[in-house]
Amino acid sequence: MRYYDDESTPARSTELVEWLIQEDGVNFMLGPYSSGLTKAILPIIERHKVPMVEANGAARELFTKGHRYIFAVLSTSDQYLWPALELAAANAGKLGKSAGEVTFAQDVRAGALEDAMRLGIACVIDDQLPPELDDMSVTLNKVKALKPDLLVVSGQEKGAVTAVKQIEALRTDVPMVALTHCDSARLAEQLPKAASHVFCAHQWHRSLGHKGKLFGSAEDFAQRFQEAYGYEAPYQSAQSAAAVYVFADAMARAQDLDTEKVRDALAATDLATFYGPIKFDETGKNVAKPMVLTQIIDGEYVVVAAEEWAVRDPVIPRPAH
Repeated sequence: MRYYDDESTPARSTELVEWLIQEDGVNFMLGPYSSGLTKAILPIIERHKVPMVEANGAARELFTKGHRYIFAVLSTSDQYLWPALELAAANAGKLGKSAGEVTFAQDVRAGALEDAMRLGIACVIDDQLPPELDDMSVTLNKVKALKPDLLVVSGQEKGAVTAVKQIEALRTDVPMVALTHCDSARLAEQLPKAASHVFCAHQWHRSLGHKGKLFGSAEDFAQRFQEAYGYEAPYQSAQSAAAVYVFADAMARAQDLDTEKVRDALAATDLATFYGPIKFDETGKNVAKPMVLTQIIDGEYVVVAAEEWAVRDPVIPRPAH
């Protein structure tokens, strides 16, 4: 196992990946953290034909260029908030609407817009947060004027914190608010009042019923992780462990460490794991694992969708703050 600190910069990432392949003789790659760094190294991975199983690059565009050597265990970004839109459509009556009358405002685009169109939900605000992710007052003023039923926001950890703080500060009442990166932003722990009854998109949750030969259940993995490291397992650790597992499974099935044979075995992966089912389409996306939606209730992330994993009904509409 060889690894280096890429300092979270694309230039350093590309330099180090070249070094790993050319100097260290690495034959297989685990990806960097973030979609931006993953995108930066992809041309190198493809040029050298080094299979890469990655766990932390979710951007849709990573899988639209015909790359053959990238495989991702996580759900891609266009899937992040589809459970919130499904929930809004299913609970339209609680919002005083029919499913076709539900409206939403959003700043996560492609997947949300496609799902909204499929469900007959109208998008009335389509904004992009500033690069600093420190102010969404312009969007919230539009929300006050247009009164959508659902507001969805995706802007990494800082965007999640900005959203809940400013929604509370500007007294913006929206029946449903759905965010990404709640857990890594520690919203339930740090801002339990402001984030109360917000919906959160998760890649993984310890309460889910996923099981596999390695680690056992999601809860088994979470307990073993906490025993080993002294803190609760974040989803990044779960999906990163799953990426290593996928490599081990492919190598065992290939019965060979030839990179092309392992690459083909990866492409044929159909694996049950503590993280969820893993099966890749022709682009390298995991098409078997759905996202899960929680709602922050009494300072806890409570799974409310999909229905098969829900531990309670969602609170809709969100109580006024």
